[in-house]
Parts: sequence; C-alpha cells; structure tokens
Amino acid sequence: MSRNRIARTWAERSSVGRRLSSRFVAGMTVEAALRAAEAVNREGIAVSLDSLGEGVTDAGQAHRSASVYHRLIDEIGQRGLNANVSVKLSQMGMEFDPELAEAIVAGIVAHADEAGNFVRLDMEGSAYTEATVGMTERLHGRWPGRVGTVLQAYLHRTADDAARLVGQGIRIRLCKGAYQEPAAIAFAEKADVDENYTRLMFYLATSGVFCGMATHDEAIIQSMCAFIEENELPKSLFEFQMLYGVRRDLQRRLASQGYGVRVYIPFGAEWYPYFMRRLAERPANVLFLAKNLLRS
Repeated sequence: MSRNRIARTWAERSSVGRRLSSRFVAGMTVEAALRAAEAVNREGIAVSLDSLGEGVTDAGQAHRSASVYHRLIDEIGQRGLNANVSVKLSQMGMEFDPELAEAIVAGIVAHADEAGNFVRLDMEGSAYTEATVGMTERLHGRWPGRVGTVLQAYLHRTADDAARLVGQGIRIRLCKGAYQEPAAIAFAEKADVDENYTRLMFYLATSGVFCGMATHDEAIIQSMCAFIEENELPKSLFEFQMLYGVRRDLQRRLASQGYGVRVYIPFGAEWYPYFMRRLAERPANVLFLAKNLLRS
C-alpha cells in the first residue's frame, strides 16, 4: 500500500487522510514541525526532525529538499532546540545520481558541523544499505561525530555493519526494520528479529559509541533497563528513540526515570509512504486510528 499511487493520491489530497495521518506526522510545514519539537522538548525529550519525501526524480527536487534541512539546522540553533535532523538519501537524488546525492548531503553535514549539530542518514530498503553505510563512513571521515546512520535488525548483515561502524566511532540508530525484504537477506520470523535486536542493542550500549535504540517494544525496553541496572552501567551510554505519536506514555515514563529519549518527528505533504509503513509495523496503530475516526 505504501507504493500504491492511486491510494497515495487520494490520501494526500483527502481531508480524511490528512486527519488520520496527524497522529504520526507533525504537520505539513517547517513551522508546524518546529512547534511540535518545542512541545516535545518541554517534556525533557530530544527530537530528530525529518522532512518527508523520497524517490525524487530530478536535481531541482533534490536541492529543494535539501533547502528544508538547511532551514531546519538554522532554526534549531536560533530557537535553542534539543534537536537534530534525519535525511533520506532517495530524497537527495540517490536513485538517479549518487554523486549528486552525496554532494548535497555533504553540504547538509557541513552546515550541521558549523552549527554544532548532527545529521542522521535514514536507512531505506535493502537496495540502499551498502550505499548508505558507505556514504556515512565517507562523510564521517570529513566531519567526525557529525553524521551517523540507521541499521535494521531484521537484516542478516546488520551485526557486521554494526561492528564496522562502531569501530570507526560512528553513531547508530538501531531499529527493527519496516520494509518488506526477502528471506535470503532478512529474518522472516518476529522472534528472530527480536532476538537479533536485543543482542545488537546490548552490544551497542557497551561499544563506547553513543547510539540510539529505536523501539516501542516494551519487553525489549524492559530488558535493556534490566541490563543497565544489573551491570551497573550509566544510563547516559545510549538513548531510547521513538516515533512521534507512538507510546507517548512510555516516552514520558522513560524520561522521568532518567533515560535519554529522542522522538523522531516527521512532517511534510509527502507523508503517505511513511504513514503506511507505521501501520504495517504496528497493527495496533490501525485499531487506534479506526477508533478515532469513528469518534469524529
């Protein structure tokens, strides 16, 4: 459904579709996203801002996408927000010109370096995994500590990628993965994904590199908290990361317990693919939206 053009066109133009998406998307504009970031910061929770969009088809679109991130970096500094930014490579032209995409992203990372901020290269489908890891390494070599990426625990290769990146001091956001992948390269069973996620989470927490554990799975979160307590490790070694609009109660509880928490805040008109993947990865979200639609 995330790739269905007819459904996407209807959803993005429909008032019903936009109303449904508002649970997980902060709004259509930069200003709306910044207001959401300020509200989240007031609760003692950090933010990563993501201007939605993917698969651009020409250089003009890619540069326009980048201009939003340059504005975000400036606004974060001017408003004193506890926030960084997350960037998709396909939004920067990766599909049709990888060299252009790297030049555009390098400009964003250079800007973040000047501003004392940080850029996360989001991970997309497996076709982008090696390209994303490689670009992260090259940009980290130019601006150490200013760029990191995302690894997906459902891929068989992720343990090797994690060792490869932390060996260079590169920060990782660990997630389970929200794209459909073949069994040849990804774990097919949820139990196997959870086991791999937990193993990688413990490894990253003790790697000496500050990483983000992106999950809403309360059992996994509890296992992490127990691991920290049992090994008498400082909570500052890592942060939990969660999605805007998902388990806000848990976000607040973890923050009140002294854990670092960062909320990923997406915004923009091209919200449909992101929204559909959130529904796919957590079926309970479908029930939540259905109940709220019936109430309205």
